[in-house]
Amino acid sequence: MTSNAMATAAVQPTEALGQIELDRARLYLEQTRILIVGALRNVSELQWNFKPGPDRWSIAEIIEHIIVVQGRVLGPAREQLENASIAPVHPDYKHVDDIIIYQIPSRLTKFPSPLQPAGGLSRSDAIERLLANYAALNRRLETTPDLRNHSIESAPIKAISNGVYSSMDGYQWILAAAAHTERHTKQVLEVMADPGFPA
Repeated sequence: MTSNAMATAAVQPTEALGQIELDRARLYLEQTRILIVGALRNVSELQWNFKPGPDRWSIAEIIEHIIVVQGRVLGPAREQLENASIAPVHPDYKHVDDIIIYQIPSRLTKFPSPLQPAGGLSRSDAIERLLANYAALNRRLETTPDLRNHSIESAPIKAISNGVYSSMDGYQWILAAAAHTERHTKQVLEVMADPGFPA
């Protein structure tokens, strides 16, 4: 057996997600979907476009940002993961899962985003796209059993862990999409709590 064949054999077979992992991700996707759609339910057009300050985003811009990030997870990140070599599951994977779920949503630490919203998305279109993205994230979770065996570099986990971790596996990217939505749902609520928010 060649050294390459031995290296490949060493990481086979791929590890399927366990029931606890599947249930955790399903629940987290459901919770964050309900939270963001619920927050937008009674938002008027005036409220949708209200900006609390010159350097702060409107609800419309926040939601557009969420949709763009979800699109990145479902598009370029998914493609990179599918093309990544099979690798052993990281020994700290459960700890990284917890960092994603419990630390990414926190608004105590702010990070500059390279994905700036352009504006112009209506509330109804935004909700439709959010729901479509959530359906696609759920499909990926349910139909890709080897999510744990493919990892790629991740700026979010590097930032939130102060460089202790540098990559996320496919399952963690799904968790991160939900965690990012939770983080920005809190930002939507901050806009709504602004004294100048239209009645």
